[in-house]
Amino acid sequence: MKTIDYSTDEAAKAQAIFDRNARDVIACNRCPELREYIALVAREKRRAYRNETYWGKPVPAFGDPTARLLIVGLAPGAHGSNRTGRMFTGDASGHWLYRALNRAGFANQPTWERPDDGLQLSDCMITAALRCAPPGNKPKPQQLVNCSVHLAADFALVEPRLRVVVSLGAIAHRAAVKMLESRGWRFATRPVFGHAAEHTATRERRTLHVLCTYHPSQQNTSTKVLTEPMFDAVWERARTLLDAAL
Repeated sequence: MKTIDYSTDEAAKAQAIFDRNARDVIACNRCPELREYIALVAREKRRAYRNETYWGKPVPAFGDPTARLLIVGLAPGAHGSNRTGRMFTGDASGHWLYRALNRAGFANQPTWERPDDGLQLSDCMITAALRCAPPGNKPKPQQLVNCSVHLAADFALVEPRLRVVVSLGAIAHRAAVKMLESRGWRFATRPVFGHAAEHTATRERRTLHVLCTYHPSQQNTSTKVLTEPMFDAVWERARTLLDAAL
């Protein structure tokens, strides 16, 4: 993995904010109906995981607090992140994502087994539009609005260093675009979602690149709507943009 050296003081401040954001997410009760649902899932469990202890709480961001790449997903999986407590782990989507991030140099290993498995991200942080697993994996508009405060906190954390945003799926893309525009970023053209679409946003003298990809859900990967070469191309582009910014 490629790394960037930051001062000890800067890294410590970023980590402190990251930890505070995580505590705020975990304690959140802005959507009581979602808290009840994820707690129910954690009690009932899936047969394959009946001997495991589920996380069963809102899921905070995961990764490098000093990242220049921010990945925006949709929401935790009911038996994935809602079980592990870590973004994009516990289900097939995570297998695809972390393999790709490892190949692109953003993750130190291509696989994960449990929260203490040593998985680390470098120059990359993963967040989501919604922090609680929604029934049917379909968040309601008001739930996304309620949860946007946590997305805003993650954007604020990485914004001083942010260079690339990758959105996983149309809902995540809309949430990312809305958040950026609310923070004063302006897009050169209408940022329409599409796999491998790339948009630029500017604020003052800075330029930010927003890349899109289909979500690596089983629905997309099993039907070949999304293939690994297609997915890899997005992360290779993100790597190229970051390398050019050094």
